[in-house]
Amino acid sequence: MVKVHFVAKLTAAGLLIALASPVPQASTQTTPGDLGSQPVVSIAAAPPGTETLAVQWVKVAAPGLGVLPAAVARPRGAGPFPTVVLLHGSHGFAHEYVRLAQDLAGGGVLAVAACWFRGSAGSGARFVTPIGCPEAPPMPNASSPEAIQTLDALVQAARTLPGARPDRIGLFGHSRGGGPILNCILRAGNVQAAVLNSAGYPGNLSTQVEAPLLILHGTADSPVDGGVAVTNIQMARDFEAKLRTAGRPVEAVYYEGGRHNDIFSSSTQYRDEVQQMLAFLHRHLRD
Repeated sequence: MVKVHFVAKLTAAGLLIALASPVPQASTQTTPGDLGSQPVVSIAAAPPGTETLAVQWVKVAAPGLGVLPAAVARPRGAGPFPTVVLLHGSHGFAHEYVRLAQDLAGGGVLAVAACWFRGSAGSGARFVTPIGCPEAPPMPNASSPEAIQTLDALVQAARTLPGARPDRIGLFGHSRGGGPILNCILRAGNVQAAVLNSAGYPGNLSTQVEAPLLILHGTADSPVDGGVAVTNIQMARDFEAKLRTAGRPVEAVYYEGGRHNDIFSSSTQYRDEVQQMLAFLHRHLRD
């Protein structure tokens, strides 16, 4: 049984257009992707092997990057709904992220699970069932301009989706997926909440985090199942402590004995993470 240590206060069809490309700063009305080239969002066929999944598939054609497929899971009702964009880790896009989107939608959040790069790497690939996305860009450095631009494009696309609240956008990133999200909330990106799961926390990270942040991390995170040096539990604890000292809005849940990819391999931890995410997102994405 997973022991949880909680630290904190705790269908529309057709074509859609969203704006996305970086500018130096964001304001309360714009994000780094609000000016410049326009990614085009359109309805897409389900990728091979996903035809039975109860989601709507779209593709985001982002100029200079490629085509990013995404699964859109909508809650029941008319909406509009708070919305969260999900970024996968180095092991690549997978069925498990679509399942997570569906479970978040079951809790009242419109969830967009996107393939933000093609292919996979690392030992964590054995924990997921891959979904191919050959037209997506190659795997970028997690803090590169390309990674940030890709996230910008997905956020702008999510704002335009039927049923989404464009002023209530959250982010979720697992492992490598946490890199561009950290850069977004450290660059005053216009999102209202962020969840980082088994993410990396270099020691030189700034504490200038404006959006409320939820850290989910296993205490046994290690390279054995996909972790790296900066995903060590102490790195997560140190970053949380720095944010608290700086008076920044941070919450954290540490899973005793949890490993880097246990969100996919431990049903107990998965269920708890979904509930923690839903509670956090509803607190910060509702009026």
